[in-house]
Amino acid sequence: MATTACIKCHTLPSFDDSNSKVVFGFEVVELCKKFRNYLDENRIDYLKEDSLTVILKSVCLVDFLSTLLSKSIFKKHEREAICILSLNENEDFHYSKIRDVKSLEKYKNLISASELSNLLTKGGLTAHFQPILDIENNTIYGYETLARGVNDDGTLVYPDKLFKWAKDGDMLFYLDRACRESSLKTAAIKNIRAKVFINFIPTAIYDPNHCLQSTVKWANSLEFDPKNVIFEVVESENVEDIEHLKNILNFYKSKGFMIALDDVGSGYSSLNMIVQLHPDIVKIDREIIKDIDKNKANQSVFGAIVKIAKDNNIIVLAEGIETKEEFLYLKENGASLAQGYYFAKPSSEPIRKINF
Repeated sequence: MATTACIKCHTLPSFDDSNSKVVFGFEVVELCKKFRNYLDENRIDYLKEDSLTVILKSVCLVDFLSTLLSKSIFKKHEREAICILSLNENEDFHYSKIRDVKSLEKYKNLISASELSNLLTKGGLTAHFQPILDIENNTIYGYETLARGVNDDGTLVYPDKLFKWAKDGDMLFYLDRACRESSLKTAAIKNIRAKVFINFIPTAIYDPNHCLQSTVKWANSLEFDPKNVIFEVVESENVEDIEHLKNILNFYKSKGFMIALDDVGSGYSSLNMIVQLHPDIVKIDREIIKDIDKNKANQSVFGAIVKIAKDNNIIVLAEGIETKEEFLYLKENGASLAQGYYFAKPSSEPIRKINF
């Protein structure tokens, strides 16, 4: 049953980055020595309480840990064996503070969450657009929207970093929602009236009736024709609860939107997904498309997907096309739509016509 309110929907994580006294505790002496060597090399003052404890008198914790982590001095299992306690500058340690101790690995995740939270709070997301070609008439069928973060200086943050922050900081829900909404808003600003493909991660959605309300609201308020909005399932291989995914897709379909299944062919189970989920469009994975004009094994997989799709009235989209030879093979063997660098790379301004 959908809830009327959800703390997770409205509250972004925050991180106190004021100066503080920081106590570092180490499970083994070797880790403490490695940390002290780092401090000595960077001329950072500290107090050595004992062979397993180091205290920094006054430090901006976020900046200090961000710099430390950027050096990749400690591996994940080592970060989990380093305990950190942040105190007020004049505060003494008391055993009641034990509950506030966090591992360096936990702080790493909190910093990732803080970086992403700051970006989202400032509205620092936009979308780039990669055109999708209708093969039959050589016109633009639509655009895949691809998320980009924008720093204060205008430099871009690419999806690999955005989603690493999200995964480290347990913020996939926030980022996935913000990307969907940003895609719709940016497409409206760019006056796109062709079909818009919007990625979403099903494991980031808890209850579609509640979690997807804002996406539907923006689509309606921006006056998108629902049949021109295509929600594209990514990371479907990681979905363990197929019924939950079906509920999400049924919710989208009930609002008049179309559904695409991404990366089809990348794993055995994705072939079964076509039949179970019955999307409107299947996007065949780049690994199948690469050199398909001369790779017999890939041709066999492609042919099987095309047959399943055609038998179920599903449109076949070949993505990741990079050569003329790949395109001609796909055109002659069942693909209806095409996407890839052969036509155009993603760009902030949508390309209105493809020449190739």
